[in-house]
Amino acid sequence: MASIDQSSSALELAAALRRRDLSSAELLEACLSAIDERNPQLNAITWRNDDDVRSAAAQADRRLAAGEEAPFLGVPIPIKDLTPVAGWPVTYGSNGAPEGMSEESELVVDAFLRAGFVLCARTNTPEFGVLTVAENSRFGITRNPWNTERSPGGSSGGAAAAVAGGMFPIAHANDGGGSIRIPASYCGLVGLKPSRGRVPRHAQSWLGAVVEGVVASTVADAAAVLDATARLDPCAWYNAPAPQRPFSQELDTPPGALRIGLMAQAPLGIPTDEPCSSVTRAVAATLEELGHAVEEVEVPTISEEMIPSFITLTVGGLADYEGVDWSAVDAHIAHQRKRAGELGAYDYVLAAQALELLSRRELARWGRDYDVLLTPTSAILPPVAGAVLEAQLAAPEDPVLDVVRSVSFTAFGNVTGLPAVSLPLGWSEEGLPVGVQLVGGPWGEARLIALAAQLEQARPWAGRRAPLAQAV
Repeated sequence: MASIDQSSSALELAAALRRRDLSSAELLEACLSAIDERNPQLNAITWRNDDDVRSAAAQADRRLAAGEEAPFLGVPIPIKDLTPVAGWPVTYGSNGAPEGMSEESELVVDAFLRAGFVLCARTNTPEFGVLTVAENSRFGITRNPWNTERSPGGSSGGAAAAVAGGMFPIAHANDGGGSIRIPASYCGLVGLKPSRGRVPRHAQSWLGAVVEGVVASTVADAAAVLDATARLDPCAWYNAPAPQRPFSQELDTPPGALRIGLMAQAPLGIPTDEPCSSVTRAVAATLEELGHAVEEVEVPTISEEMIPSFITLTVGGLADYEGVDWSAVDAHIAHQRKRAGELGAYDYVLAAQALELLSRRELARWGRDYDVLLTPTSAILPPVAGAVLEAQLAAPEDPVLDVVRSVSFTAFGNVTGLPAVSLPLGWSEEGLPVGVQLVGGPWGEARLIALAAQLEQARPWAGRRAPLAQAV
């Protein structure tokens, strides 16, 4: 293969592999060459397994030659450094990381293998995923391919930088407060957060607020990965109901005339950058042109009622990790770990109950007041690279304002379990991507995908590529 860049979708490459227009080995070498060329500037990839992945690509080529069928057979995908892969190290972006190799993969990794993906390399993340930028003391600062002075966001910032930077056509990501959607917004990508319980995990972190997915360049890629990873899990406590048909079939299905709730400013007086609001309003105008009814609404996507309970939930999540040397972590993680030890079961139960009651009240608005909620993905443009970690290390006990502004529209989807997607529907005057978020109703990925595909056709973004995503 001569080149690989951001405009090459994973589905297009998978089809080319099936036609034998290129081999998995050739595609992999293009990805590795792109890492060699661009990662020194971006710092998106923190660990490589070149020898093993070359063997895996060769095996994929043998399977392709034998006529085997899998939707992404032979396509390389990197895995975020918060997610265990059997036989790989996992560091959680921390100097206190466990030693040795993971014995068992997370369930989404097994799903990627069933889909035919070739697992390749690790992407950077904030330590234990708690910041909205991919910055940590162990591996350093990940930078945005659109402007290396800016952050690609987080916690799946390494994943987004790897895709927007043309190193991979798609990358694994997960989302507990916006960690798929925020980096997708900052890097000009599609980031689909599935419903709670849609994609199985061994255990539901943060009471199911954490979900698995990818960052991708097209809605079709995101839908096809959801088809490949979503399933009913008889061993799980939470399961989303099975869809009526594959999500990919929604791409060509008109969504019908919908009622769209528009909220272009963040709640609580949190300042919203003008490009974030103006792009969202421009998308609202496009939706009206497409036949949808748009009405401004106010939704407590972040509220004084939600914040304390959600913090209790997330701080308690540090109990999920085994084998960590907590004496070696950064100061803000040490502070959160200390707080987690001070929380009692009573506090955690009260927090969970408060969030469930809040969620029940707000979920009732979908289908009653509107069908889909439209917001900016983030209240801010990509922050200056390194600034958020610097601020957090300077004041380990205090929230960083840019983190709060980043999640002011997204964390609501994790608390409620609603599906949501960030779409690259605008750019600032400085050329930075501006993502717009659509939030669907309960288990409403099908409608969300149909609407996202309609917007992708009305406001196409395929021709926009980051400066560092030029062909190798």
